[in-house]
Amino acid sequence: TMPMASISCNITEAVGGTPMVTLNRVTTGCLARVVAKLESKNPGGSVKDRIAVNMIAAAEAQGLIEPGKTTLIEATSGNTGVGLAMVAAAKGYTLVLTMPRTPNMTERYMLCRAYGATVQLSDPA
Repeated sequence: TMPMASISCNITEAVGGTPMVTLNRVTTGCLARVVAKLESKNPGGSVKDRIAVNMIAAAEAQGLIEPGKTTLIEATSGNTGVGLAMVAAAKGYTLVLTMPRTPNMTERYMLCRAYGATVQLSDPA
């Protein structure tokens, strides 16, 4: 059974601590125990959530950025932008993302905007 989950004060505290699962069937005959880390269980659905939390925390610790005063700007084509949008929303930052205008990115644009980010679309090269 799984232990009872703790309650986080905000979504950034829920990043990391993702479960690991032993791969039993695909490793038959392997001498080592092989496990997979389920990063898709991060709140934003990606390992990039960790990057976003740590980028912002490092800049805050250095006194480079401050919630409510700093606008964050990032060029992205995917999950890093989603992670940044999630963290920026939780911590009170304004975020502007530039993303390529491609049909397969529509879900990411919508998700980033839902988190409150401004998304500027650029024509692909």
